[in-house]
Amino acid sequence: MPYHESDHVLNVAYNVLSGGTCLKDLELWRNDGVYLDALGTQRIPDPTTAGDFGRRFTADDVEALQDTLNEVRLGVWRQQPAAFFEQAILDVDGVLAETYGECKQGIGLAYDGTWGYHPLVVSLASTQEPLYLANRAGNRPSHEGAAGYLDQAVTLCRRAGFRRILLRGDTDFSQTEHLDRWDTVGLHFLFGLNAMRNRIDRAENLPKSAWKTL
Repeated sequence: MPYHESDHVLNVAYNVLSGGTCLKDLELWRNDGVYLDALGTQRIPDPTTAGDFGRRFTADDVEALQDTLNEVRLGVWRQQPAAFFEQAILDVDGVLAETYGECKQGIGLAYDGTWGYHPLVVSLASTQEPLYLANRAGNRPSHEGAAGYLDQAVTLCRRAGFRRILLRGDTDFSQTEHLDRWDTVGLHFLFGLNAMRNRIDRAENLPKSAWKTL
């Protein structure tokens, strides 16, 4: 003691890895001799201290932590065989995370009627590694902020040496304002498109020779 920032971050991470679902579970771990021995420590921050640290941990701090993790990730990727770098498939999605705390900061009412958050996740498909996470209110649209985080993930993958990069997501992430830009810089993408009336009409009027079964 005193605890370092890294101690607080690891405390929360180990809690999740050990099956904890909330900060209150830290009270169980800090009184578990086997758990403390496994970590090689005499004590860990209690739930109140962890919560206080969480409130001091700003969005900029989260970004800095993610950048630090990705710098380490580059070193891990360099140990992979050449075939690993043939293609990077970047998946993007939004996930509804319901919360039962009605007064939690930043929550919103999601489309399914639940209160909570709507985190954005950009991950590497081949390893299922989350490269970037961004927390948002439950009422925010899936695509909000996605293009910026996809650009950051593309920069990371290019630094790593991936020869081809494919962006992948559902209809919520097919933003026409970015598709031309991504195409110009040599990126590939596979996004769904909403079945609008004009698109259905164009598809129905295509000659049979214009398409084939996928």
